[in-house]
Amino acid sequence: MTRDVITVGSDTEIIQAAKLMLDNHLSGLPVVDSEGHVKGIICQSDLIAQQEKIPLPSFFVLLDSMIPLSSQKSIEREAKKMAAFKVSDAMAPDPVTVDPETSLEDIATLMVKHNIHTLPVTERGRLVGIIGKEDILRTLMPAGE
Repeated sequence: MTRDVITVGSDTEIIQAAKLMLDNHLSGLPVVDSEGHVKGIICQSDLIAQQEKIPLPSFFVLLDSMIPLSSQKSIEREAKKMAAFKVSDAMAPDPVTVDPETSLEDIATLMVKHNIHTLPVTERGRLVGIIGKEDILRTLMPAGE
């Protein structure tokens, strides 16, 4: 677990979050409020989504009526991510978190189950660290390597 965590606030500009990720070789950043409570997480994939084309719905024609086959909410969500200016517009709210006593097996299971690379570590809702796939891989290495 890394205890010295680089974070952003929900009002941080997207460009600043991207720069922090690139400069520090990070795949994501926890989004915290002024008291250190985790409000979300912003990942490289959230930023890349801004460059994605909006998926246009497929339509089904029934009795001369057009019925969209994809949800209007998903189109709105994708459009909002693409137009994001602040972290709050593109972050994943309420991320999966673990506490410092969570076993490596449980952490690995959560990462695979939710297809995530990093997990904020919290105590009483406050960020105390972050654990990533690299942290788990390091435990597999013999001591001294």
